[in-house]
Amino acid sequence: MAYYGKCIETVIEQLDRLKPGDSPEQALEAASASLQTLSSQKQAFVLEVLSGCLEYHKLLTTVVDAFYVRDGRLCLWADYNLFKVICYLATFQLGELGFQLFCDIVKSQPLDKMCKFLRFFFSPLNLSSWVKDEWSLVYEAAYVKENWIAPLMRWQPEVQELIKQLEAMLVNQSPLSKTKAKVTEPKEFNLTTPRSRAIPMPEPVPAMAKPRPVPRSTYQQPKEQHLLDKAKRHNRRRAEELLLRANVEEMQCAVPRSRREPPTQPNNIPIKLNAAAILREGALYQRQVERELQRVDKLVDGAGDFSEFLEWQKKMQAKDQEEQLAAGECRRLLGKLSHEEAVLARQQLMQGNKQKADQKKEEMTELMQQCAERRLQEERSMRELVERVTEAQKNVKVAQTKLLKGRQQIVQEVIEESRELLQRSAEAAKEEQRRRCELISQLRALETQPMRKGKLVDLTQIPGYGLEGEMSMVELRERLALLKDAQRRAEEDKRNQIIQDKRSKSQELQNVVEQISLCRAAMGRSAALRWEEKKAGAAAPGLRSQDERVLALQRRIEETAAERRRQAPLLHVSAPRTPRAPRAQPRAQLEAQHWLELEQSRERRLRARQRRGSACGRARDLEAA
Repeated sequence: MAYYGKCIETVIEQLDRLKPGDSPEQALEAASASLQTLSSQKQAFVLEVLSGCLEYHKLLTTVVDAFYVRDGRLCLWADYNLFKVICYLATFQLGELGFQLFCDIVKSQPLDKMCKFLRFFFSPLNLSSWVKDEWSLVYEAAYVKENWIAPLMRWQPEVQELIKQLEAMLVNQSPLSKTKAKVTEPKEFNLTTPRSRAIPMPEPVPAMAKPRPVPRSTYQQPKEQHLLDKAKRHNRRRAEELLLRANVEEMQCAVPRSRREPPTQPNNIPIKLNAAAILREGALYQRQVERELQRVDKLVDGAGDFSEFLEWQKKMQAKDQEEQLAAGECRRLLGKLSHEEAVLARQQLMQGNKQKADQKKEEMTELMQQCAERRLQEERSMRELVERVTEAQKNVKVAQTKLLKGRQQIVQEVIEESRELLQRSAEAAKEEQRRRCELISQLRALETQPMRKGKLVDLTQIPGYGLEGEMSMVELRERLALLKDAQRRAEEDKRNQIIQDKRSKSQELQNVVEQISLCRAAMGRSAALRWEEKKAGAAAPGLRSQDERVLALQRRIEETAAERRRQAPLLHVSAPRTPRAPRAQPRAQLEAQHWLELEQSRERRLRARQRRGSACGRARDLEAA
C-alpha cells in the first residue's frame, strides 16, 4: 500500500511542476529525466498515469471543478491534482488495474478525502446527467456513453462497498487517534534576570549658527533695469523726433539720387526673414526703383504731369466714400427691416401655435378615452389568466409523480447499458496501452540517434557555383572597404562645394538686405505723408447722401411697422416675455435709442480703425529710421 502511495505522490509532484504554457511532450520528457533514479516498473507506472492525466486533461478538470463547487467546498486546493489522478484511475485504468489494486491505491491516501470524492464521482445521478453531457461536448456522445459511462455504472456495487469500508475505517480511526495523541506540557524557560538599564546622560543642545542678514540688493531694483529704462526713453524720444521731421520735411521725388541715406547694417533688421523672402522683397524694390527712374526720366524729357489725374482720383475717392456711407445706411435700414419682419413673423407664429394647441387638446381627450377602454380589456384578460394558472397548479402534482417514475426507469436502463459497455472498453484500453508503449519506444530510439555536426567554412575559398564575378568572403570585404573609402572622399568633396555655395549665397543675400533697408526707409516716409493727407481728408465733416435705395428701405420699414401694429390687436396669446422697461418710455422711443446706440458704436469702430492705421504708419516710419 505504501508503494502505490509513493507512486501517486510522484505523479502529483510532476503535475504540480507543470506550467500553463508547457506542452505534454515537454512535460513527459522532463518527468522521464527526473525519474531516472526510480525502478523501471515504478517509472513505467508513473509515466503512464502522467501521460493519461495530460491527455484527458479537459475531462478530468470538468469533474474535479464540479466537485470543488458542490461537495468539496471545504477541501484544500493543494489536493486538486490528487483528485485528478484518482478520477483518471477510476475512469480509464480501473479495468486494467483491477478493483483490488484500485482499493489499495485509494486506501493509501487520506480516507476522508477519498470517501467524499468517490461518493460524488460514482453517484449514478451525476454520471448519467451532467458528467455525460459535459464529456459529450469534447468527444462524441455515443463513444462517451459506451466506453466510459457504462463501465463506471457497472462498477457501482463494488465502489459503494468500498465507500462503506472507508466510512467504517474513519469511524474506528477517530477514537484511537484521540487516545494516542500526547498533550504538550509547557515548561518555563530558565532565563537569567536582566539587569536594570542605566539612565543615559542628556545630550547637549546644539547651538544654532547665526544666520547671515538679507543683502540690501534683494529689495533694490537691479542696475540693468535702470539702464534698459533709460535706453527705452532715449529711443522713444529719438523716434518721436524722427516722426516729426518726416512729417515736416517735403519729399523730393523729382531728384531721387540727390540725397542718399547711409545704408543700414544687416544686424539692425527688425524682422528675421529667410532667403526666399529676402530675394523676393529685393526684386520687388528693384522693380519699383526702375519704374520711378523711368518716370523721372520721362518728366525730364517733357512728359505730362499727373496733377489732373490726382484731382480726378480725389473726386473718385470722395464719391467712393459717399457710396460707402450710403451702403452703411442701407445695411442699418436692412437690419431694422429684418427686425420688423421678425416681429411680424413671431406674431403669425404665435397665432398658428394657438390653433395647433386647440387641436392637440381635442386629440388628447380622444386618446384618454381609448386608454380607459384598453385598461378595462386588460383587466378582463388578467382575470382569465389567473383562473387558468390556478387550474394548472392543481395538475402539477400528478405530472411530478409521472416524471419521477420515468426517471427511475431511465436510471435502471442506464445501469444495464453501462455494465455491457465496460466489457467492451477493456479490450480497447489494452490495445491503446500497447500502442502507447510502441510510441514511447520509437521516441526513445529517435532521441538516441547521433546528430550531424556542422561543416567548417573557409572564408578565403570561392564557393564555385559558376556565377559571374564570384569571389571569396575575404575579397568581398576588401572591395567593400575600398568602396567605403571612395564614397567618403566623394562626400567630403561635395561637403566643401556646398560650404562654398552657401558662403556666396549669404554674401548675395547681405547685399539684397542692404538694398531692402534703403527702399523701406524711402517708402516709410512717403507712406507717412499719404497717411497725413488721408487723415486730414477724413477729419472734414461729410454729409450723408440720400440715394434711392435708402429711401426705398425707409418706406418698406414704415409699411412693415404699420402691418405689425395692425395685426397686434388680433392676437389673444401673450407675447414672449422681455425685460420690463420703464413705463414712461414708449416703444418708438426705445427703438430710436437702440438705433442711435448702433450708429455710435459704428463711429467708435471707425475712429479706432483710423487710430490703428496711424499707429501702423508711425511704426513703418520708425522701421525706416
